[in-house]
Amino acid sequence: MGGDIMDGTKRQRRGDTRQRIQDVALELFSEQGYEKTSLREIAEHLDVTKAALYYHFKTKEEILISLFQDLTRPLDELIEWARQQPHTLETKQGVLRRYSEALDGAAPLFRFMQENQATIRELSIGETFKGRMLDMLDIIKDPGAPLTDQVRCMSALFSMHAGLFALRDVDADPEEKRKAVLEVAIDLVTQAHGGAAAS
Repeated sequence: MGGDIMDGTKRQRRGDTRQRIQDVALELFSEQGYEKTSLREIAEHLDVTKAALYYHFKTKEEILISLFQDLTRPLDELIEWARQQPHTLETKQGVLRRYSEALDGAAPLFRFMQENQATIRELSIGETFKGRMLDMLDIIKDPGAPLTDQVRCMSALFSMHAGLFALRDVDADPEEKRKAVLEVAIDLVTQAHGGAAAS
C-alpha cells in the first residue's frame, strides 16, 4: 500500500517538473523567440542539469508539441462533449462559455503562436489547430445555415481568438475583457440560430 502512495507522490512531483519546464520554456520562447532559445538556457533558468531536462524532453520541439497537446486537451474534450449534445441554442451557448475558459487557460500559448507563426507552420501545429476551429464551427453552425449566419458563427470564433490580442492594450480587467468578448460571440451565435429557425 505504502509503495502506491510513494509512487503517486513521485509521479506528482515528476508531473510538476514537466510542467515547470513547459512554463519556463514558453516564457523564454515568447520573450526571445523560439529559434534563439536553447535547451541549455531552459535548464539554467530552471536550475536543473541538462540531463534532468533530457529526462523529460529530448528537444525544444518536444517541449512545444507537449505544451500544445496539454493546453489544447480541454478543447478536444469540449468538442467531444458538444458532439453528443442536442443541437440547441443552449448547447451552443454552453460550448462558447466553455471554449472561452479553455482559451483563457491557453492564452500564453496563443500569444506564442501569434508571434512565431513560421515555427508553428513548420511543426504543423497550425494545421491541427485549424482542424479544431472547423470542428467548433460545425458545432455552433446549423447544417444548411444561410451564408450570413455561417459568417456570424465564424465571426464569433474569430472574435474569441482575436479578442485575446486585439484588446491587449485596452485598459480593462482581463476577466472583464473575456466576458465582453464572450457576450459578443454569444450574441452572434444566438442571432445565427434565430436565422436558421426562420429560414
